[in-house]
Amino acid sequence: MLSTFAVSIPMLQVMTRPSPIDPSSLMADVARGDDGAFRALTELLYGPAIGTAMKVLGSRAEAEDAVQTALVKLWKTAERFDPERAKVSTWFRRIVVNCCIDRKRALKPVEDIDDVRDAASEEAGPEEATGDLMRDRRINAEVMKLPARQRAAITLFYGDGATMNEIAEALETTPKAIEGLLARARADLAQRLAPLKEELEA
Repeated sequence: MLSTFAVSIPMLQVMTRPSPIDPSSLMADVARGDDGAFRALTELLYGPAIGTAMKVLGSRAEAEDAVQTALVKLWKTAERFDPERAKVSTWFRRIVVNCCIDRKRALKPVEDIDDVRDAASEEAGPEEATGDLMRDRRINAEVMKLPARQRAAITLFYGDGATMNEIAEALETTPKAIEGLLARARADLAQRLAPLKEELEA
């Protein structure tokens, strides 16, 4: 009797172990106005969404505002989600990117090159580390000056490792159009960063 009881314990644990949360099921519940499902879905989506928004906007505060706006849109438009056409994460990323683009268009560049140089010169540490910091900030400052859709495309491609198709879906366009956005962004950055390249090669 004891051995039978001992064996039944792990079997019971396996039988009662909760199954993974299905985002599509949560979306269906959200569409019906389920607050609990919305909170659960928010927990699943918030972290990745903040990461994407920070890459596009370059600011934690702005990223949080954009994601909050996106979550409100998710709540209001949940009934439009079609699990046959996209995953919840992909569908929500499109909303987040669009919110970021809207905010980006309303913002001026976060940092000016002169401000970046001053900030880098004040950093403590070895000269090489300070030089690397200055370079990275200058690059980031120039990326922030790209047109909104170019910046979104290039940050999703290089920052998130998204495919052309995923970026196209997020920006509601075609993969061919994304290729054009990336090409223009690279050309623009190459021109803007030419002085920095000359400094590094000097």
